[in-house]
Amino acid sequence: MNDYEKSGWADPFVQVDSLNNLVQALKKLPGVGPKSAQRLAYFLLQHDRTVAQELGRSMLAAVEQVKHCLQCNNFSHDTLCSICANTQRNSNLLCVVESPADLAAIESTHTYAGCYYVLMGKVSPLDGTMPDSFDWPKLFQHLQHGAFEEVILATNFTTEGEATAVFLTERIQRLGFKVTRLARGVPLGGELEYTDLATVARALKDRR
Repeated sequence: MNDYEKSGWADPFVQVDSLNNLVQALKKLPGVGPKSAQRLAYFLLQHDRTVAQELGRSMLAAVEQVKHCLQCNNFSHDTLCSICANTQRNSNLLCVVESPADLAAIESTHTYAGCYYVLMGKVSPLDGTMPDSFDWPKLFQHLQHGAFEEVILATNFTTEGEATAVFLTERIQRLGFKVTRLARGVPLGGELEYTDLATVARALKDRR
């Protein structure tokens, strides 16, 4: 017998399994706690269920249709994303970022016209994400098969991002590539996704 039953009151989420499942699923989203998950669940079902249906269809379609670009590992509907398929990009530059959101932040500055590689993560020992958790050989194969002269490490200036940059710098330099890092225009602890575009542009221009 749970606390609700002992008190004589019913747990509303136990009575509706599908609602409880929705709340539990929403709680898995970053920054969404139990209360926020409940509010979102109630909003989706209480006000306009067509919004909930549209959201569900969009999420299912994205999961089924979006894959990874064969070259840069970014999200794409096709074998190559639009950036990798663009022959006008500077093939001598490769910018390595943590996530598709970081790639989008750099693209939005309109100051970089090279190629990308998306790590889809970062080294984070505290979270159990060790270097061997990533598909580094795919990145190194991409480097060796391309015509790159410079690799720009655009990982975030967080503890994890710095650890990732240190890990990559040594190994990429062994392959004979010039390695640069974004300038400190991006504040320590900052993430590209949430940094204003002018700061990202300056950091990219003043890379070292």
